[in-house]
Amino acid sequence: MKQPLPSVAEEPDDLVRALRAAGIMDERLLEAVRATPRAGFVPAGQVAAAYRDVPVAIGQGQVTTQPSLSAMMIEGLGLGGHEHVLEIGTGLGFQTALLARLAADVVSIEVRPGIARQARVNLAREGVRNVELRVGDGSAGVPDRAPYDAVLVSAAFPQVPAPLVAQVRRHGRLVQPIGPGGHEQVVCFERTASGLDRLRVLTPACFVRLQGRYGFPLDEAE
Repeated sequence: MKQPLPSVAEEPDDLVRALRAAGIMDERLLEAVRATPRAGFVPAGQVAAAYRDVPVAIGQGQVTTQPSLSAMMIEGLGLGGHEHVLEIGTGLGFQTALLARLAADVVSIEVRPGIARQARVNLAREGVRNVELRVGDGSAGVPDRAPYDAVLVSAAFPQVPAPLVAQVRRHGRLVQPIGPGGHEQVVCFERTASGLDRLRVLTPACFVRLQGRYGFPLDEAE
């Protein structure tokens, strides 16, 4: 059973402690969380929850990924600092900022223009410059910037879309929630000569559906 949240969680160190308790061991990742103020990446009305290990609503029926879940997915990529990363689903940019601290550069694509605009503002305000933010269909990836050393997909689909498989560099990793939306297994894959090999299941989770040409149609996903 999940432990009750502390009554006050107001500093990045509170979030770091929560991630350690959730099993996150990558010290570079924990330092990135400590150095990235989540309060700058949530709506003004959600600032009180910024340093708690909880998802927050960001409008348009969307929520952020819970920080410990996001950290598990990032940790699964095994980033060393030199990677060219693709992120599917920018949200308001907190996960994007963490990836940017841990990799050489990030291409992030968000389907909702209003959310993407706010993410761009948030990233600029925090001085994150090694991110290229696109608006568009994340299920198709960003082929003109491929191949990628790592791909992180923040939405669910029963399989990895073929365009994303094609855009992972050989020996690169891809992490995606695999399932129908609302009840998933977050899976870490490695690209091989024949396609993607499943390395391991990172955790069960609940995600929104991946929308787009190679995901769920918009009318079904909404």
